[in-house]
Amino acid sequence: MTTVSLSAPAPADAAPVGGFFQAPFAAATYREIGYVLTSLPVAVVGFAFAVSMFAAGAGLVVTVLGLPVLAAMLAGARGLGAAERGRARHGLGLYVEGPEPVARAEGRGFFAAIGNRLLDTAGWKALLFQVLLFPWRLFSFVTTVTIWSVGWAVALLPAYNWVFARYIDGWTGYRVYDFTAGGVRHTYDVTSPVQLAAVSLVGFAIVFLTPKVVRALTSVDRAAVRGLLGR
Repeated sequence: MTTVSLSAPAPADAAPVGGFFQAPFAAATYREIGYVLTSLPVAVVGFAFAVSMFAAGAGLVVTVLGLPVLAAMLAGARGLGAAERGRARHGLGLYVEGPEPVARAEGRGFFAAIGNRLLDTAGWKALLFQVLLFPWRLFSFVTTVTIWSVGWAVALLPAYNWVFARYIDGWTGYRVYDFTAGGVRHTYDVTSPVQLAAVSLVGFAIVFLTPKVVRALTSVDRAAVRGLLGR
């Protein structure tokens, strides 16, 4: 007979996003979007910490102060890594067990403890995580905000298309283009119900594809958390 522990963590990627038609409205989708949006400021802090601490430690390594700074950098990287595992657990449904603690330098003095910290592979991997994920999270943030906002803005155009004709002189609806060629001005406004329906369908297509795009973007975060922040 198999025994299941009720206190055991859920398996990796436990958060469902629902079927294709449910995903744009599923709580798990918005948790993933929230994860991506909050990842950018977190990545900025992590990248700044990693670069500044490494530069300070490397610059002072010729003195006795450099090694403690680098050790503090790795300790801080471990702390940031633990926070990232927590964010991945709540935002992505990804459960990753943390690395083994740093070996203790029992009775061997301060510099032995510093040496153990500097040889901490998990700390260096956590530091690398902060450096490598920064550009990706910037890209993920811009992509997610763009596709999510554009999708809903286009999908809901029929609800607010009247605003353009009322408040912008010369517009009869949303203006797709406006240019002059050969002395002739060419414009195209979205006005008819058929046009609005077609535009709205395109927008909803983007809306329903957004969860897939976000899941693809966060797959990089999942792989990085597993590979650099776990055991």
